[in-house]
Order: sequence, then C-alpha cells, then structure tokens
Amino acid sequence: MKKFATILLLNLGIIGGMTNIAQGENAATAPDELTQVVAGIEEAANNQDLEGVISYYSQDFKNSDGLTTATLEKALTQMWQNYSQLKYTTEIQSWSESGNELIAETLTTIKGIQTNAGRQAQLNSTIRSRQYFQGQKLVRQEILTERSQLTSGDNPPQVQVVAPDTVTTGEKYNFDLIVNEPLGEQVLLGAVQEEKTAANLYLNSASLELEPLAAGGIYKVATAPTLPQSNWLSAILVRGDGITMITHRINIKEKQAKQ
Repeated sequence: MKKFATILLLNLGIIGGMTNIAQGENAATAPDELTQVVAGIEEAANNQDLEGVISYYSQDFKNSDGLTTATLEKALTQMWQNYSQLKYTTEIQSWSESGNELIAETLTTIKGIQTNAGRQAQLNSTIRSRQYFQGQKLVRQEILTERSQLTSGDNPPQVQVVAPDTVTTGEKYNFDLIVNEPLGEQVLLGAVQEEKTAANLYLNSASLELEPLAAGGIYKVATAPTLPQSNWLSAILVRGDGITMITHRINIKEKQAKQ
C-alpha cells in the first residue's frame, strides 16, 4: 500500500535529482506553455486517459525511484482498475527557467474511492514536487514531500502523524501515529514498515503483520541509512469499526561535514 500515492501522482508530472536552480518565480507569472502542459496532464489523468497522459512524457523520462515510461503505464493501468473514481488537482507554487528547461514546483492532491466486495475505502494524498520540462515534455521528476492516507469502515482511527520529511544520513528520527480519540474497550492492532523506494515496489505490495498495540498508536524510532536515498514509511491501524493506513516519504540527504 505504500506506493499507491506515488503511482497516482506520477502521471501528473509530479515527481528527479536535486539541482541548483534559480530562485522560483511567483506562480502567477508562469508562462503559458508551462501552465498548459500541467493542465493538460491533469485533465488526462482525471479522464483516466492513459495515452493522453503518456503523450506528455519524454522518451528519455527519468524518475529518482527508477521508473520508466513502460513501468509507469503498467502502474497506472493497475491503479485505475482499482480506483474508478479519482480527482486530481495540481497547483503550480513556483517556477524557474534553467537553460532550455522550465522547472515547476507543484502541490498535488488526490482524492478517490475504491470499492471492493461492497466495502469502500477513501484515499487522500498530497505530494509536493519539482518537475522539469523541455518542449512541453516531462523529462524528470523529484518528490519533495509525500503523504497518503487510506481509510475504510464506519469510524476509522483519526490519527496525528509526527514524522520529518527530510533527515540526514545516520540521523535518528521518530515516526509516530497517534490516535486522537480514546480507545475505550476496543483493541487496537497495528504494524509499521520502512522500505527504500524502488520501481519494482510500485506493482508488488508487501504484507504487514498486525500486532496488538499497548499504547494509543504506533511509536517508532528509526535511524537513517548511511547513504542518501528515499524511504517509504508505511503503517496500518486496525480496530473493530475501521482501518487507517498511512504512507509517508522520508528523503535522506548527505550529512554535511563539520567545518
């Protein structure tokens, strides 16, 4: 479940590698060629028009998780089979120009409903990203922040998520999911998993083993790896009247040497 948000957002041109770019300009001044392509991708995504979405991608498209255009097509096909109702909204927050590239920082939200065996699950995702365009084609993407929530049942646990978006190599950090309301006599089950983002995980879900939770939520202390990368933190909370699943991306950056 960790990758559903990223799959959904990839087709909006939302997700590459950090580069030095000029300070971003106000979104209101974005050139027409940029606003038109972002709007075009959004419209094609809302129509679940796979050919239309892919037409905005360069043949040399690169993604920091290792996705190719072919992998993306498979992922979107699978996702749209699972979610027949999705609403994409993308806002350009800032933009800049570097050589022959237009660079946009965007904020995208996705809301959707999945129906399975008569039960509904609601998806809410938010991703902030930097995307690079050449000639109205998306050439590479970088996810800056990502969080998704999937809920089902009459009264899914309402949770507060405490986690950083970025840490440095070797740094300790907390990933906490705190249930906001009293549990009473209800039993709360949960599980949490951390994985490095990778293209093969977009189509292959990992299972999580539920365990009874003594406290009102999940409290995890983790240590960032020694090399820069991006990780998915996935967690699930289950009780008798509902289920809440959270995916949160953490970007691990190189720790700067002390001067």
